Amino acid sequence: MAVSEQHAPGRTQGRRRLIIAGLVVLAALGFLVVRGLGNATLYFRTADEAVAQKQQLGNKRFRIEGNVVAGTVKGVSGTTAFNIESKGVVVPVDHTGDPPELFKPGIPVVLEGHFAGDTFASDRIMVKHSEDYVAKHPSRVTVPPSTVP
Repeated sequence: MAVSEQHAPGRTQGRRRLIIAGLVVLAALGFLVVRGLGNATLYFRTADEAVAQKQQLGNKRFRIEGNVVAGTVKGVSGTTAFNIESKGVVVPVDHTGDPPELFKPGIPVVLEGHFAGDTFASDRIMVKHSEDYVAKHPSRVTVPPSTVP
């Protein structure tokens, strides 16, 4: 009987260690999944929504959408300053990096970045293309063969 009593505590400790190790691994995986999804799912706001929610957004990274205001684009070696507008609300933007080739005043853009004071600090510009753009510039847009009539 003494032999079985000695083995029982060893088995219990082994199981306890295995459970603790499993919980640590699960917690680490959970952390990585939450962290990865948090970075992959950026909030999307129009310029007017972003200004209205500026307090809640703070310095979190998110996407902002608006039309580039004509006469506001100024580029200086690797940075571009301009304004975007949505529903009458204008947001100044400081973009780091070169804008895409199709970037110009009057077009809708989506920017990634965060607020730095009253200015939106951007490091990515995505030009939005509408059906009208595709119809006017078919050579600039690649259409998959399965959608060609």
